[in-house]
Parts: sequence; structure tokens; C-alpha cells
Amino acid sequence: MIQSETLELLEWHRLCQHLATFAATKLGATAARHLKIPDSQTQSEQLLEQTKEVYQLESRLTTGLSFEGIQDIGDSLERAERSGVLAGEELLAIATTLAGARSLRRVIDNQEDLPILTDLVADLRTYPELEQEIHRCIDERGQVTDRASQKLGEIRTDLRRLRSQITQKLQNILQAKSGAVQEQLITQRSDRYVIPVKAPQKDAIPGIVHDTSTSGATLYVEPNSVVPLGNQLRQIIRREQAEEEAIRRVLTEQVAAVKPDLERLLAIATTLDMATARSRYSFWLGANPPRFIQREDKEIITLRNLRHPLLVWQQQHEQGQPVVPVDLLINPLIRVVTITGPNTGGKTVTLKTLGLAALMAKVGLFVPAREPVEIPWFDKVLADIGDEQSLQQSLSTFSGHIRRISRILEALGDEGESNAPWPMPNSLVLLDEVGAGTDPVEGSALAIALLQYLANHAQLTIATTHFGELKALKYEDERFENASVEFDESTLSPTYRLLWGIPGRSNALTIALRLGLKPEVVEEAKMQVGEATDEVNQVIAGLEAQRRRQETKAAEAQSLLQQAERLYKEVSAKAASLEERESSLRASQEIAVQQAIAQAKGEIAQVIRRLQKGTPTAQEAQQATNALNQIGQQYQPATPAKPKAGFMPKVGDRVRIPKLGQIADVITAPDEDGELSVRFGLMKMTVKLQDVESLDGQKPEPVIKAKPAPAAVTPPPQNVPEIRTSQNTIDLRGKRVADAEYILDKAISEATGPLWIIHGYGTGKLRQGVHAFLQQHPRVNNYEPAEQADGGSGVTVVHIK
Repeated sequence: MIQSETLELLEWHRLCQHLATFAATKLGATAARHLKIPDSQTQSEQLLEQTKEVYQLESRLTTGLSFEGIQDIGDSLERAERSGVLAGEELLAIATTLAGARSLRRVIDNQEDLPILTDLVADLRTYPELEQEIHRCIDERGQVTDRASQKLGEIRTDLRRLRSQITQKLQNILQAKSGAVQEQLITQRSDRYVIPVKAPQKDAIPGIVHDTSTSGATLYVEPNSVVPLGNQLRQIIRREQAEEEAIRRVLTEQVAAVKPDLERLLAIATTLDMATARSRYSFWLGANPPRFIQREDKEIITLRNLRHPLLVWQQQHEQGQPVVPVDLLINPLIRVVTITGPNTGGKTVTLKTLGLAALMAKVGLFVPAREPVEIPWFDKVLADIGDEQSLQQSLSTFSGHIRRISRILEALGDEGESNAPWPMPNSLVLLDEVGAGTDPVEGSALAIALLQYLANHAQLTIATTHFGELKALKYEDERFENASVEFDESTLSPTYRLLWGIPGRSNALTIALRLGLKPEVVEEAKMQVGEATDEVNQVIAGLEAQRRRQETKAAEAQSLLQQAERLYKEVSAKAASLEERESSLRASQEIAVQQAIAQAKGEIAQVIRRLQKGTPTAQEAQQATNALNQIGQQYQPATPAKPKAGFMPKVGDRVRIPKLGQIADVITAPDEDGELSVRFGLMKMTVKLQDVESLDGQKPEPVIKAKPAPAAVTPPPQNVPEIRTSQNTIDLRGKRVADAEYILDKAISEATGPLWIIHGYGTGKLRQGVHAFLQQHPRVNNYEPAEQADGGSGVTVVHIK
């Protein structure tokens, strides 16, 4: 009973209503509104894993998980099992549900890293053959189709033929008796075809009157000539209905045969819909997945920026006030937390927020708090919140509280009783204004005894109070902790912030004075209270001021940290930009070098071709040498100017880092690897000696490090331009192939470079013989036709290995 009372006090039903709006099916919405709270931590962890996997799955999909076609077919399955005949719409709903479930399973099976969902749909049977049979027999309007059976098709053919005959006869009567009919219209009354006849002219068209207009001026008459056809039509309609029912009965029997599997299909679809609703609601709340902790392992309850989910909904949908979050960080030794402070300061909201957070974690919902969210799994959440006053039951406020607290203690039973923190009972108790509603002295004594009892019998108790005596429990028992809601004296209004470790102080006299109560009355009240109370309030005020100073310093430190992170990002971005620019310049330089090399090769080729024209003289050779030297000087990259040396940074010097565009202070001198530490702003980093320079532009002296003597390296061969001369040119024109082979063999064996072989054009036999010989010669690397200026295909250039 107290469990249901607690859910009502925490307004759990409202949260369930909000959750139901995120469900995609009627079954899911119904399950969300009647959300069952698990009895074990294993079940809660299973639900949380489902929520996490759906959250992960929907983040990958563009349109989210679709439940299209899935309907509540539970009543249809029950009627099918009891041999009832399902209507066409019910059969069609079963078919669409099968298709929707199959689509869900396909989406999940196509994804990786979803073990819980994959295991959930592994045994899902969707009976595609049953779905196809239903669609074959039932159309999209829920009507039985002609193709459902041959007999039905023949019956409907007869129906169409007979209706056509009746319509034709009635049309003839309308034309023949146009003066007696009210309008040229054929209509139906009770499945009989009739025509509207003027009442005074009813004898003009003898027949059966099936209906009369409201005014009585029109009679709906079935002419005697079509009565036999109408009777025949009705008989065929009865046959049609009987055949349709037989078809639907067969389909219903097929559905009844697989009812257990279809019920399991509905349960799986509902489970998936619930997991999807939890995921979408959690995403909407901006919530994070909780982790269940074990306080006996010295783990701390961590709920930062915890927001009340119902207030978040009110803010978003009902233009409510912004939600002020609270921080709950509770040491594992703490069993009881007493929250003090002025009314309307947020004490009760804090209780409800924690209670809802514990329940949300149990049912697999994320908790609206900042990561990490760490909370114990509570067996029971028990609450006494609000006024239990009842005139009907003759209960005062105090009586109502005591009765509910009695039920809480009965629910706790013998969970545990020990002054040691372990083993710990496993319930969360929330008490609002504990001990209120009676004599303050007796009420505070009762509250102290109750909280001490709960420290032994509940894992965690959060209690709000106005009794100052409860503040002292923290200093008598390490299992107790104080907290208070902050109050701004300058505005005489609460800030709704929760302060830990500091009890709330009384503000009644201060507020009364500022609200206009006579000062002499306030002073008299202070004298009545006594100096001790005033001193306690001063101590509490000092603690609050110290907390505010610490919070200010923490905020300044956070600001400095953010500034350092921003500076680091800017420096990293500049470094990346410089590296990208350097890479781009290097690439453009390589392109320019390649273009220069190509141009130089072209100019060298021109010099070579000039030498090949006729017999070169010494003067021409000298001119060619000079030209090659000019080309080399033109395209040789300029030797970079040597930077000024002689600068060596020392500790305390200021240096410039060109790559980063920063000026830094030297912290450590360069080591043997040429690395030194510098600092600029809040950043400290290690840089290479060659990456810094003095403020006047001097480069540092390189650090000379002893190196082993390098091994002798044979210089790579230089690429010598291939130039055709009289010594490397062989003229075979007019020779026979055999003679040419002898000459070629001798020339190739003595050659140290390429050979130009002149064989001419002619019949081509000499060229073929030369090429055949070159192909099999071991010293020939390759051969090719000469350039057009050197004879083209009449000359072959041979490259020697």
C-alpha cells in the first residue's frame, strides 16, 4: 500500500503519461501508462541495455525505428482461439502486424553491436505465408476478394450478370413510364432495386412498395417484372455471404493455430516499442544512462545537475519557469541527510527529484543529470511528502504523517539493523517536514529518534526539517550529513540551490524586519531567542560566505582552464595552418622544379641535335659545352644564404618561435638532442633548437653531437646526355644480313654507350634482320627507332646493358 502511496506522492503517473506520448503503438502507450517497476537489479539492467541499444540504433538510422503496421490484435487472437470468425479488417490488421514485425527484425539484424535487441528478435516468427494468404483473400478495405476461391468468383460473376439484368429492366421502365416516376433514378431499399414513383401514379407501375419519402409524395416501388430477379439476387447474395464467411473461417483457423507465436510477437513488439519510447523520452530530456553502484564498495552517489523531469516537461510544454538543477554527491558512509532552509526554497522538490531519479533508473530510463550518473539500485522507494490532514478521517497533519511513517517502517520490516555501514539495507526513504505538526520539543525528539532508527534500517534517508536540533546530529554520528537550500537575503527570495555540509540558518527575524515589522518587536524577539542562537546563525553565515568565496575561486579557475584550452586550440590551429601552407609551398616548388627539368632537357636536346648535324668541330664542341654550362647555371637552385649564427638561448631569454608566431620564455637550456622547454602564456611546451630564433632574427648555434664515422658510399652514376657521334654510329646500308650481324656483334661488344645503326628503308629485310639479331643479343637492353631528326625509322638506337 505504501508503495502505491509513494508513487502517487511523487506523481509517477504523470511521468508515465509523458513517456506514453513517445510510444509508437497503442500497445506501447498502454504499457507505458501502466509501467511496471522491476523487482530485481538484473531486470533493471536488462531494460537499461535495451534503452541504450535503441538509443544507439536510432542515432545511426535517418528516420528512426519504424513500427508502421503493428496493431493491437490481442482481442482478435482470443476470439480466433474460441472458434469465432474474424472480420476482414481484423485479418488485415494481423497481416500488417506480421509485416511490421518482420521489418523491425530486418532492421535490427542488419546492424552490428546490438546483442540485446538481436537476442530479443531471434525467435520472432512472422509467418510470411499466412500474411500472403490473408492479402490474397482480403483486400485493403477488409473485403474478401474474388480470387479467394473459385466458387466465390463464379458467384460474383452471377451477381454482376443479374444486377445488370435488373438495372436494364428498370431503365426500360423509367423510360416507358417517365410521367409516373418522380425522377430518373434507380436506387435500393433493403437490398431490393426500386424506382421512385409519384404517389398519385402508383397504379401506373404495379409492384411492391418498399419505402415512402418523408413527405409521402414519393413511393419506392419494385416493379412486378423484376421481383423474380430480385428474389434470385437475394439468394445469390446469401450464397456469397456464406462463401465469404467460409473463407474467413479458414483464415481464422490458420491464425488460431499459431496464436502462441503471434502473442509472443506482440510481446516482443511491445517490448521494442517501450525501449524506443524510453530512448526517445531520455533523448528529449537530455538525460544520461545511470550506473548502479554498490555503496559497500565505497562508491559515491553522483547526481550532478539533476533536474525534475516533470518540471522540465512543464517548462517546455506549459511555459513554466526554468528548472534549477541540484547536485547530489553523497558519501558511501552517509545514511541520513537532513535538509534545512526556508519554505518554498526547493526542499520538497529535491526529495521528489531524487525519488523519481531512483524510479527512472529502475524502469530503464536515463536520468536527467550530467554524466556520470551513479546511483544505487533501491529495493523500495518510500515517501512521506505533503499534508496528510483529512477531515473525513478526523486526522490532523501530525496524525496523518505518523500513520504514513508507520506504514513506511512496516514496509522496511527487518531489512537490516546494524550501526556498522555494511551490510546495508536497500531502501530509499524520503521524509518531508519530519516531526512537524505538533509541539516543537516533542516533535524534534521524535524526529531525532526516527532518523536514528532509519540510519540502521534504510540504505539512505533524505529528510527536510525546520528543527535546529537535527542539525547537530551530523556532529554526533558520522552517518548523518547536513544540507540546506540557499536564500538570497538581498532579494528575500530562495535561489533553489542545494548547499552541502552547511545547515540552513533561520531568516525569519531578518525577513520580518525587512518586510516592515517594527524594529523594537524584532529586537525583543532576538532577546527571546537568545545570544546562542544568534552566534550559531553568525557561524553559519560565515560558513556560507566561505563557501561563496570557494565557489568564486573555483569559477575563476574554471575560466582560466577554459582560456588555456582555447589558447591551445588556437595554437594548434595555427600550427596546422603553417604545416598545410608549408606542404602547399613544397608541392608548388616540386612542380616548378619538374617544369624546369623538362625545359632544360629540351634545350640540351637542341644542343645535341646541332652537334649531330655533320662532323662536329672543336669550336662547335666548345660552344655546346658553354651552352650546357649556361643551362646548368640557369636551372641550378640558388644556394640559400647562411643565417647568422652565434646565438645560444639560455634560461630566462625570450625567443621567437616562427612556426607558431609566438614569443616565449626559455625555461630549460637546450639538451644534447637540441631540445629546450619554453612557456608562452599558460602553455608550456618542448621545441627543437632549430625552430627558435632570437628577437633580432639570429639563428641558434647547432648542437654538435658526436656521430660514428659514416661508411664509404659509392657515388651514384651521373646521367650523361646521350650524344650521337661518328664513333657510336654504324652504317649498314648495302650490307647483307649475315655481314651486318658480324659488324653489329663486334660493335656491341666494344660499346660503352648507345649505338646508332643506320640500315635505311629499302625493302625492310635488312631492318628486320638487324632487329631479330638485337632481340637475341645478351648485351642489348632495348632498342627503338631514332628521332625524326636523326633518321626516324631508317635508324635504330640500341641501348647497351
